[in-house]
Amino acid sequence: MPKQDAKLLQGTLDMLILKSLSTAPLHGFGVGQRIMQLSGDALRVEEGSLYPALYRIEQQGWIESEWGVSENNQRARFYKLTRAGRRQLRVEEENWERLAAAVFKVMQTA
Repeated sequence: MPKQDAKLLQGTLDMLILKSLSTAPLHGFGVGQRIMQLSGDALRVEEGSLYPALYRIEQQGWIESEWGVSENNQRARFYKLTRAGRRQLRVEEENWERLAAAVFKVMQTA
């Protein structure tokens, strides 16, 4: 049976982006690659979803960006978490843990 990409639950993309930026600044393509890497290639974020989300999160003040040069010597916008972004990541993680536990309980019923 072919491996299918998991569909992102609505609202989880922001959390995944924040998590991917929690260790180091990354350019947009790098954010997508990091999410894919952390998920064991199960999650792929299309550019049409990723870049609007990065813009939205930056408008929230959770990340900030600056222009730099990528590893292949291309001009790229690099994103990094702000202090508010780190706080939001903690909130998102707590909410996700509660949701996952509730879904697990439902799935364990006979």
